[in-house]
Amino acid sequence: MKIDLSALQMLVAAIEERSLSKAGERENLVTSAASKRIAELERQVGTALLLRHNRGVEPTPAGAALYHKARAILQSVRTLEDMCEEFSPDGIPKIRLAANRSAIIEFLPIDIAHFQRQVPRSRVDLVEAYSGDIPRMVSDQEVDLGIYHASGPAPGVLSVPYHNDRVVLVLPQGHPLARASALHLDEARAYDFLGYFPRHSFEAFMELAGPTLSGPLNVKIQVANYEARCRMVREGLGIAIMPEPIADTYLNLLRLVKVALKDEWAARQFYLCARDRLQMRPAAGDLFEFLAAARRGDPAREADR
Repeated sequence: MKIDLSALQMLVAAIEERSLSKAGERENLVTSAASKRIAELERQVGTALLLRHNRGVEPTPAGAALYHKARAILQSVRTLEDMCEEFSPDGIPKIRLAANRSAIIEFLPIDIAHFQRQVPRSRVDLVEAYSGDIPRMVSDQEVDLGIYHASGPAPGVLSVPYHNDRVVLVLPQGHPLARASALHLDEARAYDFLGYFPRHSFEAFMELAGPTLSGPLNVKIQVANYEARCRMVREGLGIAIMPEPIADTYLNLLRLVKVALKDEWAARQFYLCARDRLQMRPAAGDLFEFLAAARRGDPAREADR
């Protein structure tokens, strides 16, 4: 007997919705197609599964018995599909990792390269996301692991410290503030700024830095790309706040200057997070342990930095 899984799914929907029309809507089918699918299933099993009446449908004893088995079968199929999604098309374990842009540029190229030399038969699917969204993505199982920065560990997920960095002020050569060795951001408030900011949006950044400022910043242009932002700084369109390791890449190339920020929020802590250490798939668990060790300064990896 070759029972169609879609027919079992329609039976489950019809019994739970007590209506073929509502079951059809749930499964994106017109009512006539939903009815035909149930009729074909009844023909295959050789017995009536639903009683149809003016108020809708209800299961026969055979339908009720098949309903419980069908739910178990469909759950097993979903589990099988989830298991298959853990592997790439060539059968290599797949690890879904979400990280913010700074982590992707500053830390992950070296850390993932070391990991894949240690575990060559692995594949990392890297997704760029905002720090504020990443713990939720991990909690909702959209990804296996996440890397975000915040003032403290996010609730609802397991978080361990990863790397850290600082943000600095990036200025064109000859700017009035370029000779300062360090300053508070409030001392630069009179000048035009280019976004983004350490928490990705101006509003979120102001929640972080607002108490240290005597007034709002004048954000002239919002530009996410780091190189484009630096080129705009060079052309005098504004000054920018950027992670120091990324700013260092462009200082000589574009004749820019960096100035340290004294504000406490300028120091950023990155966290590595997972939903549950005990329930992690083996490949994701291997990467979690590897990245967690990276923050402790493994000498072999630090030598390559």
